[in-house]
Amino acid sequence: MPDKDTENRVNETGEAEFTPEMNPPVRDEPLTEAQKARKGPIRRFLDTPPDNTVKTVVVALALCLVASMVVSAAAVSLRPLQEENAALDKQVNIVEVAGRYEEGMDVAAAFADFEPHVVELSTGAFADGADIEGQVLDPLTFDDRAAADDLTLSAPLDDDPAGIGRQANYVTVYLLRAEDGSLDKVILPVYGYGLWSTLYGFIAVEEDGNTIYGLQFYEHAETPGLGAEVDNPRWKALWRGKKLRDDEGDLEINVGKTVTAAGPDYHIDALSGATLTSRGVDSLVRFWMSERGFEPFLERVRAGEI
Repeated sequence: MPDKDTENRVNETGEAEFTPEMNPPVRDEPLTEAQKARKGPIRRFLDTPPDNTVKTVVVALALCLVASMVVSAAAVSLRPLQEENAALDKQVNIVEVAGRYEEGMDVAAAFADFEPHVVELSTGAFADGADIEGQVLDPLTFDDRAAADDLTLSAPLDDDPAGIGRQANYVTVYLLRAEDGSLDKVILPVYGYGLWSTLYGFIAVEEDGNTIYGLQFYEHAETPGLGAEVDNPRWKALWRGKKLRDDEGDLEINVGKTVTAAGPDYHIDALSGATLTSRGVDSLVRFWMSERGFEPFLERVRAGEI
């Protein structure tokens, strides 16, 4: 008597018929060389065993290629948005260091009150629109950081306390004026090496060209809870009202553990547990406020020429 699987599968002579599932199909038998030759290279590749070394390497390389193409396409498509966000973040920091920032405000409208100017560091004079070997210095588009890497717009530093390697000859500053048109504050870009990274920020100086209004870093990679305390509002508040130079014109501003002979008007307490970051901040501020930095420009501010 036929079993359950074959009871309804008999031919005219009464013999049981078997389905392909009941007998190994011919297609599972090894292919002849002629059959292999009729298959294309892709089909032959796909038919190779999964543990084949060549197949594994090729699949891995293909996945890497596809993934890199996807990442590259995303990076290119998102670049305009990234640049827009970076520009907005820069504006926020400039507005904030000048004491004009409020939560939820229109940052672009507030930033419109600031006058950008390209300054030649060696003379302290405005260089807006100057043509330097075919490069026009437009204050609205001038990139300070790119200029520091441009051989025609920068120079190497032999004595380099800020650890920046090269210094741009031209830098963008921002002026904030009062309603009557008189100068209120100047915002100066500063940067230098800390413990783990280069700190980029702005320092705001009052209209007298000597009193600090604020210091703000917008980019760094210092240790969270230690060097990263440069972002702590309480520490940043210590800078307000401090003086850059004494009555004799000597640069006395300093960041340290103890007050120097110049007195507390020129001293900011070092960050607790972040000695090297504090030294880096001290070095970069003193460098940029010196004659090699913004002092020629600040002399013009103090003389009422701005």
